[in-house]
Amino acid sequence: MTQPLNAFVTGPATVACPDPAQAPRAFLTHLFGVAVARALPLQSMAAFLPPPPKGRTIVLGAGKAGGSMAQALEALWPAEAPLGGLVVTRYHHIPPRPEGLRSRIEIVEAAHPVPDAAGLAAAQRMLALTQGLTRDDLVLCLISGGGSALLTLPAEGLTLEDKQGINKALLNSGASIGEMNCVRKHLSRIKGGRLAAACAPAQVVTLTISDVPGDDPSIIASGPTVPDASTCAEALAILQRYAIDIPAALRTQLEEGTLETPKPGDAAFDGHAVHLIATPQQSLEAAAAAARAAGIAAYILSDEIEGESREVGKVHAALARAAAHRGQPFARPCVILSGGETTVTVRPQPKDLPRDQRGRGGRAGEFCMGLAQALQGQPGVYALAADTDGIDGVEDNAGAHVAPDTLNRARAQGMKVEQYLDRNDAYGYFSALDDLVVSGPTHTNVNDFRALLIL
Repeated sequence: MTQPLNAFVTGPATVACPDPAQAPRAFLTHLFGVAVARALPLQSMAAFLPPPPKGRTIVLGAGKAGGSMAQALEALWPAEAPLGGLVVTRYHHIPPRPEGLRSRIEIVEAAHPVPDAAGLAAAQRMLALTQGLTRDDLVLCLISGGGSALLTLPAEGLTLEDKQGINKALLNSGASIGEMNCVRKHLSRIKGGRLAAACAPAQVVTLTISDVPGDDPSIIASGPTVPDASTCAEALAILQRYAIDIPAALRTQLEEGTLETPKPGDAAFDGHAVHLIATPQQSLEAAAAAARAAGIAAYILSDEIEGESREVGKVHAALARAAAHRGQPFARPCVILSGGETTVTVRPQPKDLPRDQRGRGGRAGEFCMGLAQALQGQPGVYALAADTDGIDGVEDNAGAHVAPDTLNRARAQGMKVEQYLDRNDAYGYFSALDDLVVSGPTHTNVNDFRALLIL
């Protein structure tokens, strides 16, 4: 299902909420739009901006929301105050520039989720911009999810190809975002607090949009501007746990602790400030308020749900079936909302498998397949799961819809959900059913959004 981007950015504030009983799919899409709109940086950045300094103001940033954060800052910063800098975002994630908005911050693009040379060049340029800063200068750091891949600068002795290989292996391993970012911080010259340390002695203010369970700034984009409490030993243990091959020299560096990150209490962070300007919980609360305004009770399970996507889908299905059958733990009609960041362990696939049969998709789609499989066509239960950045994995969809007839419509086309789960092919499954949620890049990122409607 294709939905124009501007319907997600502006629609929820101006378009009437669809009747959930008459149009459940449109109702859930509306809730997703409300959640995304709440996380747009222009909504909340102004309250966290410091006054212009006596010296220069340099803007450095990375993440999927980088383009919209930069534009919001340009709109809010005093027109007469100097402003410049560099922000890197994902390819095709720079929003259209509003008419009349003067460009003062350079925005470049790079690859996500696997880093590329463009991200490497951006990181090198950012470090160069920190040279010569004084106590009179201000560095505004705009950080959002995706920054780990977009802001890549391998540790000494590592190549970009090394980082790409390790990153791919982590993405396919089923490791949590916290585990992945622990490794990334220790293999970098810019993440894990190193960017902020390079800015000394300037004042550093970090404005961040959270895409991680628990909203820990040291995990968001691998914490380039905040102290890191994790260790080289922990990073090495994670690599060993998931049987990820690394160069022998890197193993030695981790064992000896030579790649250690700046720790809490380090004087390099004195006087720095970190502000969360948008969080998953805020977006879930906005969606819940929209549901209640439409006369539907809304319940937020958690904004910190982690685990294997298909298994999380089965748990949600159990809750929905209990509500549908027994009115417990929630009486219907109701909406069950949740957020967080689940994982997908990618199954090995035969090398000779045709391209159109290879697994395509991401966390949201895998959740929806697990959910549909467990619901077994439960009447009155509808669902939407999507990534709030508009991209689920590496395809062009944000997520997918599930309805009581999902499995039957698939079977009519000769598709068995079990087979598609076996090859992690959520995109192929829901595309054939015309059940994809396609929003395009939303220019923000507060992680997974899941909504189940029980009528």
